Amino acid sequence: MTNLFRSRLLALVLATGLLASPITAHEGHQHGATELTLGSLTLAGFFTKATLPNQPVGAGFLTITNAGTEDDRLIAASSPMAADVQIHEMKMDGDMMKMAELPDGLLIPAGQTVTLAPGGFHLMFMDLTAAFVAGAVVPVSLTFEKAGTIDIELPVLAKSAETPEAPMAHDAH
Repeated sequence: MTNLFRSRLLALVLATGLLASPITAHEGHQHGATELTLGSLTLAGFFTKATLPNQPVGAGFLTITNAGTEDDRLIAASSPMAADVQIHEMKMDGDMMKMAELPDGLLIPAGQTVTLAPGGFHLMFMDLTAAFVAGAVVPVSLTFEKAGTIDIELPVLAKSAETPEAPMAHDAH
C-alpha cells in the first residue's frame, strides 16, 4: 500500500466517522446471538457502521476471547460485501496516526481478550460492492489458524451511532 493511498484512506476513514469516540453498551447480533463460540474462542460485540453510497471502504469490529491454553491467530477474513477484507491496526507513530495491514494476522493469546475497535485493530473492507446500510447486516467469514472458520453477521449501525462498549484492546500482533 503506497503512502499516498494510505494517507487518503486514513483521511476518508477520519472524515466518514469510522473512528467514532464515544462508547456505550451494545450486544452483537447473529440471528439473536450476543456471542458465538468457535473452539476455545468466543466472539462478541460485532458491528460495523453505515457507509456513504460511493464510499470504497468500511470497518468491522468485534471482541475475541481465547479461553484456551494455546494462542490462536485471526489469519483471514472475507465478505461478499467487499473485494478484499484485511486485518488492520491503527496506532500512533509519534504524532501521526498510521493504519497498516497485519500480514501475519492478529494474535489471540491464550487466556486473553483482543478487541477490534475504532482507533485500534479492525477489519478493513476494501472496494465495497455496495454501501453498508443502517439496520442491515454484513456477512463476514473469519478464519483462525487453529479454531478454523466461522461465519458471522455484523449489524450495521447508523454512521452517527455511538461506538459499542468493548473491553480494552490487548496490544497483540
